[in-house]
Amino acid sequence: MTQLFTGPDGQSRCAWCASDPEYIRYHDEEWGYPVSDDIRLFEKICLEGFQSGLSWWTILRKREGFRAAFAGFDFHKVAQFGEADVTRLLADAGIVRHRGKINATINNAARAVEMVANEGSLAAYFWSFEPMPDEHGAPQTASISETSKRLSKDLKKRGWNFVGPTTCFAFMQAMGMINDHATGCVHREIADQKRAAFTPPPQG
Repeated sequence: MTQLFTGPDGQSRCAWCASDPEYIRYHDEEWGYPVSDDIRLFEKICLEGFQSGLSWWTILRKREGFRAAFAGFDFHKVAQFGEADVTRLLADAGIVRHRGKINATINNAARAVEMVANEGSLAAYFWSFEPMPDEHGAPQTASISETSKRLSKDLKKRGWNFVGPTTCFAFMQAMGMINDHATGCVHREIADQKRAAFTPPPQG
């Protein structure tokens, strides 16, 4: 199966985004580009957790619903959610109504608050796991790595939930920690350029 498709503008892109213009926009404007904003990082890791067992397209279509339901993924606010909020979220058709994942998001928000206190920022913590460029093989041939295993293990030790190594690998792809755009995708080179211009935040 080819890793590429030709978009409406004649440019080659990763084949996984071919099904819808919104998917193409996500691929072109977000996926694989480095992120240092804590709120965006928290959103990304939570949504990757919600994706577990589902397609990313399902999550992307509901992203605005998730943002509305979870206070824009401001983890300081989400950490204060209680049982009434869980009940509200379980009735919200704009998100994936999975009690375990909802509870995990609230729990992880509290863990994120702790992480900022201990590490300085979520960004400083996550970027400290950036692997060497040659750690994994050809683009889009892996769904897990030694780094994603280490990240998952450390997050679980800190009390985070729904952060298995596959979820962590997808998070690393999405936040630009690794460039997994297919060879020949026009955005692979753009992602490399953005990473070269990006300075990870210092560790606390």
